[in-house]
Amino acid sequence: MFETLDIERSGQVATVWMNRPAVFNAFNEQLIADLSEACTRLDADASVRVVVLGGRGRHFSAGADLNWMRRAAEGSEADNLADARRFARMLHVLAGLSKPTIARVQGAALGGGTGLAAACDMAVASADAVFSTSEVKFGIIPAVISPYVLRAIGPRHALRYFQSAERISAERALSIGLVNEVTAVDALDAGVAALIEPLLAGAPSAQKAAKELIEAIKGRPIDAQTLEDTAQRIARQRATAEGRNGVAAFLDKRPPAWLVS
Repeated sequence: MFETLDIERSGQVATVWMNRPAVFNAFNEQLIADLSEACTRLDADASVRVVVLGGRGRHFSAGADLNWMRRAAEGSEADNLADARRFARMLHVLAGLSKPTIARVQGAALGGGTGLAAACDMAVASADAVFSTSEVKFGIIPAVISPYVLRAIGPRHALRYFQSAERISAERALSIGLVNEVTAVDALDAGVAALIEPLLAGAPSAQKAAKELIEAIKGRPIDAQTLEDTAQRIARQRATAEGRNGVAAFLDKRPPAWLVS
């Protein structure tokens, strides 16, 4: 279906594998286009509850493909703008999925690879994973990935790593919020599975509403407008069929509808 991706389904979980292991899953125009299309299709598929993003081979993603970088260096500002817009749209589609997303990270997750991990809702990394916002080493900046990396690590850490381009170990990534869990190298899939299990227990529309809530509330003052917004959101969710069913199931000590096959 896709030139640069494999998609595996296991029940309600779809795993999107970047499949360019010979170049450490570095991205080019085709991988960007394929990821955009795959995310759009999976978001529209109600049978998919969780999306996992991984990379075939030893590395998650080494960032930009060298040939793509070479073409960009030789291209005009207009050409570079078009490329950047495509990459920005792809990250926006990934980050905006209406269902939980997990980055499964092993080996290198450099430059745009760090951006892909940060654009997912959560990330599980093996102990050998290494991250970097390495762009300043090449005379450029991590502009397109910055909203997602900043969301994960905050401006103080970003001020350091955007300028130093230091390598960030898995344990350091955990301590600054870039990843949620670190596992042994041979336990990465088990770590991802441990996140998937509670995600599948949650209500699909409530999870979508929770993501929208975070986007709406982050950075806002706790003022009258915020109080009213949050009150309206919980009232709307309580009134949905899913909300009514979930509360009734809890009170009746029975499984909610979304867990009944």
